[in-house]
Amino acid sequence: MITPLRFLQLCVLSIVLPTTSATTASASMLSDGVFEGGEDGLHAEILRDEAVARLNQLGKVSDADGYLERTFMSPASVRAASLIRAWMEDAGLTTWVDYMGNVHGRVEGLNASAEALLIGSHLDTVVDAGIFDGSLGIISAISALKVLKSNGTLTNLIRPVEVIAFSDEEGVRFQSTFLGSAAVAGILPVSALQISDKSGVNVQDALRENSIAITEENLFRLKYDPQSVWGYIEVHIEQGPVLEWVGFPLGVVKGIAGQTRLKITVRGTQGHAGTVPMSLRQDPMAASAELIILLESLCKSPKDFLSYDGHCNDSTVESLSNSLVCTVGEISTWPSASNVIPGQVTFTVDLRAMDDMGREAALYELSNRMYEICERRSVSCIIERKHDANAVISDSELTSELKFAANAALKRITGEIQDEVPVLMSGAGHDAMAMSHLTKVGMLFVRCRGGVSHSPAEHVLDDDVWAAGLAILAFLEMHV
Repeated sequence: MITPLRFLQLCVLSIVLPTTSATTASASMLSDGVFEGGEDGLHAEILRDEAVARLNQLGKVSDADGYLERTFMSPASVRAASLIRAWMEDAGLTTWVDYMGNVHGRVEGLNASAEALLIGSHLDTVVDAGIFDGSLGIISAISALKVLKSNGTLTNLIRPVEVIAFSDEEGVRFQSTFLGSAAVAGILPVSALQISDKSGVNVQDALRENSIAITEENLFRLKYDPQSVWGYIEVHIEQGPVLEWVGFPLGVVKGIAGQTRLKITVRGTQGHAGTVPMSLRQDPMAASAELIILLESLCKSPKDFLSYDGHCNDSTVESLSNSLVCTVGEISTWPSASNVIPGQVTFTVDLRAMDDMGREAALYELSNRMYEICERRSVSCIIERKHDANAVISDSELTSELKFAANAALKRITGEIQDEVPVLMSGAGHDAMAMSHLTKVGMLFVRCRGGVSHSPAEHVLDDDVWAAGLAILAFLEMHV
């Protein structure tokens, strides 16, 4: 029998690509966040103390009382953008806000016509969020550039460097992720401007309410010329438990899982809860419950559902067995009364996998079986694909440079040579997915306590914030 602990160990071994086990000294040092060695020349006052203070300050910029919520073009989002812009200017960057509400800060370096390095993450949050998701990547980049400014080397960069705080990645308000980065990458369709929120306000209206006159022509102008961009890197909390388990504050990302979001609408016959016999009901709630159990079963054991054919071979099924995850995050009923058999149930499905072909195979099998269940229960079923993003493989050059930078940062902090930085796959989506359509991408993960994210319990050690800032600084110093 495999114990829960042994199962976690096996999962970690399958996710963390080659790395050596931590030495006793470094594992102890890294696991509790207490770094040995002096702080002279390590810029702790900027990369740790000020960065942590800014994270806490930004974490208080919210549209809600008592919890953090900051969605696309909300009042809090606009205030956050102004704050970030001021920090960019403090770091010596030239700033502007584009037609999608993204905040940019740029330094031209020695050659303004050279291909630019872009560094970014998102300023929006989920509902009842933590303070590190997205914000850490923005603030770490700004802090590293501020160190270069304080050293007098900011203008010695061999290429332009631009930090972008993307206006929307989570997709909470308009149920459409990557609005900010997709616009910069040139993959946001014009139709996205007409997507409406629950109040009937569309994306274009939300921007206009904040004095941003977005038009179809302006949207096309947002796309960067691929020939003008050297690459894109992103720092982000891991949102998983692996780095904490292996005792490292930093890890590099080999790739990001592909994902699909579905909206399932099940319609039956509305009726009185006390008078319609069970055998005569066409109950969309009961049908939805069976559909959700089907989803869970398929994702727990895809090999029991998928057939081996030309589109789904051994390696595909094996990949799904290690990476397929499915979630029902929202469910609603109409008319939603305790004494009424619902007439309609709507729920969402979030399905992710490292293998795009396997993800499509799982979706195909899921859809077919859902339709069969609904037919057997005499209810109708509509399956809408609301979002698709293919898996992304990080650029090997950027990954190597980030790995070197992370090692250098940890060595500078501890004064010791560290074991090899872990290499992970990401199950969460990031702006790097959209930016991969524009340029090569690389990502650096930062350890978070318990792997908890999208929650006020989300936490990153102050010294891990410091390590992230030092790693970006080390990366930038390769380009001075």
